[in-house]
Amino acid sequence: MKLTIPIKTILLPLFISFFVQLRAQQQDKIQIMFVGFDHLNQMDNGTPTSDIFSDKKQAELIKLTNALKKYKPDFIGVEDDPKLQDFEDSLYTAYLKGNVDFKAYKTGARESYQVGYRLGKLLGLDHIHAVDNDNSTSQSLLKSGDHFDLFMDGLKKLQTTARPLKQSVQNDSMSIYDYIKYINKPEIIDLTHHLFYNLPAYVMNGEFSDGINTVDIGEIDNKYIGAEYITLFYNRNLKIYSNILNTQLKTDKKRLLIMFGQAHIGVLQDLFEENPNYEIISPLNYLK
Repeated sequence: MKLTIPIKTILLPLFISFFVQLRAQQQDKIQIMFVGFDHLNQMDNGTPTSDIFSDKKQAELIKLTNALKKYKPDFIGVEDDPKLQDFEDSLYTAYLKGNVDFKAYKTGARESYQVGYRLGKLLGLDHIHAVDNDNSTSQSLLKSGDHFDLFMDGLKKLQTTARPLKQSVQNDSMSIYDYIKYINKPEIIDLTHHLFYNLPAYVMNGEFSDGINTVDIGEIDNKYIGAEYITLFYNRNLKIYSNILNTQLKTDKKRLLIMFGQAHIGVLQDLFEENPNYEIISPLNYLK
């Protein structure tokens, strides 16, 4: 008599085993959330409604902080260079003790303080981590070249989208909460990313502006001036990527929240998407 075993009897255990292993792999991944900001310390235009320390703006920042708290990060990374970590630690410790009034600080409106420190305190975190690389490149560094108009058209498109929104925040017709939620939408991140990491490659046989770059860029191939421009931005973000990776290894934290200027988010997400140890969590899951 021939014994027949139903195919589902064979396949079911295999499927169960596969999904159990897949679930285990997903649970082992380090979760990372990127929140892009239009720097809050550049929001004040001198009008009372643009003051980050106004009661209305502070209430909006508290709402934003409470929403991000639901992600329950055990690591907050901010846009400061690691060489400033000792200063970061001392300032954050003083803040936890109630000894810091950021309104009295020239840069006290920064999102790292207004959201990062506030969130860290709510979560009982001991440290805020400096993971930036401070070799910055001005967005206006690229000034001329063949097909420069293509780059400028992209810049105007971004400005046409972003400036009215920022003005709406400054005049209180749009909340900071809604603004941050909007600029973290994938299509807006893509718009910024395309401008700085794609369009400049069209520009050739051009020049950089003088005196507005903090990086020692050495010899420049002016034939590929647009590609050189992209290289400067990408170089900084690769170093930020390395700082995040190595700070995570040092701390062994598993739920990271990284707060940076919105122009950094697209390239950092691309880098972490290719890292099998990480899972990217969208802030839009929490900013409802």
